[in-house]
Amino acid sequence: MSGALQATFMNQRSFGGPPPSTVEYLVIAGGGGGGSGLGSGAGAGGYLTASGFAVSSGSPITVTVGAGGTGGASGGANVGTQGSNSVFSSITSSGGGLGNGVGGAVNGTSGGSGSGAGGGGTASTFTGGAGTSGQGNAGGNVVASATTNGSAGGGGAGAVGGNTTGTTGPSGSGGAGLASSITGSSVTYAGGGGGGAYVDVGCAAGSAGSGGGGAGGAGPSSAGGAGTANTGGGGGGGLYNAGTRTAGGNGGSGVVVIRYADTFANATSTTGSPTFTNTGGYKIYQWTGSGSITF
Repeated sequence: MSGALQATFMNQRSFGGPPPSTVEYLVIAGGGGGGSGLGSGAGAGGYLTASGFAVSSGSPITVTVGAGGTGGASGGANVGTQGSNSVFSSITSSGGGLGNGVGGAVNGTSGGSGSGAGGGGTASTFTGGAGTSGQGNAGGNVVASATTNGSAGGGGAGAVGGNTTGTTGPSGSGGAGLASSITGSSVTYAGGGGGGAYVDVGCAAGSAGSGGGGAGGAGPSSAGGAGTANTGGGGGGGLYNAGTRTAGGNGGSGVVVIRYADTFANATSTTGSPTFTNTGGYKIYQWTGSGSITF
């Protein structure tokens, strides 16, 4: 064996083989921030996963982890902010739809998953924001009755947000997320946020969507629950109680995970301090902040 071939062989052996040509990925965007004061639940960040994604050696591959949106401020009918996108190479997952502050009924906002519609005393139907195809689901609706007082829940990766109807609601629950075992254990991501309570009329808050969503503010003075960090969960809506409007919950930040068979080499370099594990026959890189990877 020539010196060059021997050096190549030893390098591959020491790092576990040749570089991978494909990887499996999970890309979760940031969840939206919930609205204040009987606010609607925010949508979860987009959820994208697939195997067999082609990668090349020698050039850095961009990784961006989206931040969660900020919940609407207390004291008024204030909207949250949209979650931020997450990116791996050419794969972009969309941030969750922002929750609406309810000073009157309003449709939801689109995103990776859409936010719920806002109620607050309406006899008309208002619709949840749309989810992005292949990434998430729509927010829930405010369904017309003589007086519908609740707000709807944000959509999740696995289910639409919950609807609300009637004088005493309750407000809609956040849509369920989806589970992934890419890290070696099953974790549920991208749950929607629940709508906030209208305490004066006995309308209870919506519950959190499984997968890191925040619950709606339940009273007598609680803010909307925050989405869980690195799950892309949507924030819960704040409550309304005797003229007091509490803040909506912040959305949960996203996460990017890739893995490939452990017969292939480690990455030659990474940035952004990803967590690296070699378990169950896979090499796994997980980012909770933006960075890059080079094979």
